[in-house]
Amino acid sequence: MTTAVPATHREVRLAARPQGPLRTGHFRMAEVPVPAAVPGTVLVRNQMMSVAAVMDTLVRGATDLPMPPYEPGDVLAGPAIGVVIAAPGTDFKPGDLITHNGGWREYALVDETDAQRIDPESLPDAAAHLSQGLTAWLGVVRGAEVRAGDTVFVTAAAGGVGSLAGQFARLRGATRIIGSTSSRRKGRYLVEELGYDAVVTRDAGPIEDQLREAAPAGIDAVFDNVGGEQLRAALAVARRGGRVALVGTLSGQMSGSLSAPVEIDTGALILRGITVRGMSGSDHLDAIPEWFRAFSRGLHEGTLTFPHTRLSGIDQAPRALCELIEGRHVGAVLVEL
Repeated sequence: MTTAVPATHREVRLAARPQGPLRTGHFRMAEVPVPAAVPGTVLVRNQMMSVAAVMDTLVRGATDLPMPPYEPGDVLAGPAIGVVIAAPGTDFKPGDLITHNGGWREYALVDETDAQRIDPESLPDAAAHLSQGLTAWLGVVRGAEVRAGDTVFVTAAAGGVGSLAGQFARLRGATRIIGSTSSRRKGRYLVEELGYDAVVTRDAGPIEDQLREAAPAGIDAVFDNVGGEQLRAALAVARRGGRVALVGTLSGQMSGSLSAPVEIDTGALILRGITVRGMSGSDHLDAIPEWFRAFSRGLHEGTLTFPHTRLSGIDQAPRALCELIEGRHVGAVLVEL
């Protein structure tokens, strides 16, 4: 049975670079012809896409990221799940479910090398294929090397990465997990729904003071997705032999840059034998099968959850990104198309 393909579809484009807070008015919807598949390409009808904080940096024109910024008029892009419509000259078949990076449009034409087939049974909910679980797993397992009995500090714990990092740390045997977040509302969610033992929030005083109160014996492992004051506080409270994984720079991204400078006492780190390790997923592609097995097993067994919010309709994509940047949601933010 052949799936009918419309003549046109909608896509989201950058209308203007923001000079202040990101607003939905910085984007515009365009109706354009549905592209035709040619040999070696895959035409996919997108079903769901994710938004990420790094996109705020890209629309502002930052050039210090390992990806080009968006120019006004450009179509945005991002991780998506969709159904193959046509794929001439490839190993894909109509009806296959795939992931790719051609989100922010209803139909996408992607190179066959940029598409990955999904086993519908591999995860309880296909949406979880859009999780940032690999980053969370790498930071916990290979970066901070979380061990049984550890006290762990996760920054930006209510985000798409942090909400999974804390859960992975618990599965690794951590006995006390502390998370940072932007509000007491999200702090309650971390404790009541995700099993965190304590939280620190930006509006409750100096982070270091809160952290010392939450971890009077110090911290063994740090999963840092923020930088700035939160990283400085974590280093100050880290125990001898502590391990710190650097996985993100949200404090810098919120101002349009990947850079998140922090002043540290290198002598203190040397004397306490603290390891600080930067983590990039591209350096650990060999870990993907192991991570996916752990993620799939945890979701199927109920030892892991995938916190996320869904908005419906491609016209809601700009709103989804703005609300993510504003910190309105817990976990990943997805848009059903």
